[in-house]
Amino acid sequence: MTSTLPSSYDKFPSVPVPGNPSVWSGTDAWQEVARHGAKTIVVDTYPGVKMDELQAFVAEALPGHRVLNVEELAARSAAEIDELIAANLTEDRVFGVISHHALADFYDAERLADIARQVAADDVPTVLVGWGAALVPLRDRTLVLADMARWELQQRQRAGAPNWRCSNTDEDNLRKYKRSFFVEWRVADRHKRSLFPAVDYVLDTNRTVSGAKLITGETFHRGMAAVAKTPFRVVPFFDPGVWGGQWMKNVLGLDGDADNYAWCFDCVPEENSILLDVGGEIVELPSIDVVFTQPVGLLGAQTFARFGAEFPIRFDFLDTMGGGNLSLQVHPLTDYIQDRFGMHYTQDESYYILDCAEDAVVYLGLKSGTDPAAMVEDLKRASDGGTHFPAEDYVNAFPAKKHDHFSIPAGTVHCSGANSMVLEISATPYIFTFKMWDWDRVGLDGRPRPIHVDHASRNIQWDRNTEWAREQLLDQVEELGSGPGWTEERTGLHELEFIEVRRHWFTDVVEHNTNGTVNVLNLVEGTEAVVESPDGSFAPFVVSYAETFIVPAAVGAYTIGPHGSGVGQQLATVKASIRGTETALARARCTTPGSLVTRVAGEAPLSAVRGLL
Repeated sequence: MTSTLPSSYDKFPSVPVPGNPSVWSGTDAWQEVARHGAKTIVVDTYPGVKMDELQAFVAEALPGHRVLNVEELAARSAAEIDELIAANLTEDRVFGVISHHALADFYDAERLADIARQVAADDVPTVLVGWGAALVPLRDRTLVLADMARWELQQRQRAGAPNWRCSNTDEDNLRKYKRSFFVEWRVADRHKRSLFPAVDYVLDTNRTVSGAKLITGETFHRGMAAVAKTPFRVVPFFDPGVWGGQWMKNVLGLDGDADNYAWCFDCVPEENSILLDVGGEIVELPSIDVVFTQPVGLLGAQTFARFGAEFPIRFDFLDTMGGGNLSLQVHPLTDYIQDRFGMHYTQDESYYILDCAEDAVVYLGLKSGTDPAAMVEDLKRASDGGTHFPAEDYVNAFPAKKHDHFSIPAGTVHCSGANSMVLEISATPYIFTFKMWDWDRVGLDGRPRPIHVDHASRNIQWDRNTEWAREQLLDQVEELGSGPGWTEERTGLHELEFIEVRRHWFTDVVEHNTNGTVNVLNLVEGTEAVVESPDGSFAPFVVSYAETFIVPAAVGAYTIGPHGSGVGQQLATVKASIRGTETALARARCTTPGSLVTRVAGEAPLSAVRGLL
């Protein structure tokens, strides 16, 4: 199916923490916490931490301490919480409304105060545990944050774990995810951000409670700062799907016994982990913690001003090599996603074809002359199980070849066809997919996958026909400049989307600069390259074929050149950034004599140079 050679793709990248920090685990971890000195230890958890195991292990490790579960003593009942968040959950199987609740809304303030009075009334050393334990009003405490990445939480829910204070062990996983995505994670992230300045210790609970690794709050913040000063990768995760393919198994070295892999999330910091190398010990934490604690250094001042502490760029893989078509779909317009779901920006996308077979196609835009009423009626009949939807009668199928880049602004009907390896370069929202037709399939759980024809019909831009798609979304490559051993091109995205994508072909070292805004890159051609700092600000960073990596805004100038087996090859990277977020100081630096922009200015039109700035 593909002649692409296996990559040295690193599935467990890590970032070293400077200095000589300590890591504790097991009983030693809790004895270290007890040595901190406060009579009361507060262990505030992320929802999904196994509370029974945590409570039992802490009691065993600290036999002289009283252990109180704050959730059991002070949280509101499940029925009260359900009523409070009913409008956020909705009746839909997939979509809810983003919650703006505070964790205190889920607790009884008087009962929290009672716990504080109980702790203060005697000299018994006490450990308070639970999501919200830090809400107990105490003046003197040792604060431990028991943190967990969302991907690990999802695996636990798929294995039967319920949502917080719920008895929904056997509930549909899509509904569990909906409650997490729209409510629990929003509240949890808001809460833990308030804890970061005061945290004394951080506990990695992504594996077992008994083996959880503990670092000091100082080490945590030092690690977050280190990440924001160097190129880095988050920990990728992989998932099967009904349309999944075989490319990632063969090229990225995944489990050969798996039926398929459909997705790889290689840059979704909301859900990925970051691995910190702490004196040779690996500590796993949510990568969103970097965004929360280092927003300006990571994102850049203007990107942070525009999006807040949220990572706005998503890179992921869609593997249909030897698989099937994705569902025919459309994403909501910005006004719709804000009004209906409470998201402040939408799911604009693009497909970069990393690899494909000769018969690969991308379904994109409507065929000219399409009758909207007839198409919607056919979609509704098909979704009711009455007939097959004739997608080819309504939707363009454009041939795709390796290194093509298709822009997909929200409101555009689209899907990848079979036998493609797609690198999605998109805005971060990723669950707001209105499926219209799923090619007569059911999900891996044996149930029909959700179809949302009504949502879709309100967002389809019916004027995006064959001619419009050809003119606006296909073959938009524009050469911006070249020099000895390199060529730079703009490949997208469409003017309705906020992401700018540049591709560099190179056989020699290429100069780059973040210009004060975060860059996300992938090595899309060639086996190996190295990212280096011109002034040695960070250690050389080696990347292999198909690896996505992030260059924080604070890095500034950097170079990328061939390395190892990549020497002598033509290599290529794609680089995404947010349009209009370069800082004035960075622009001034970039236009000094000898800079990349100055050299390009003599070879490219003014519009191209303006784009570089």
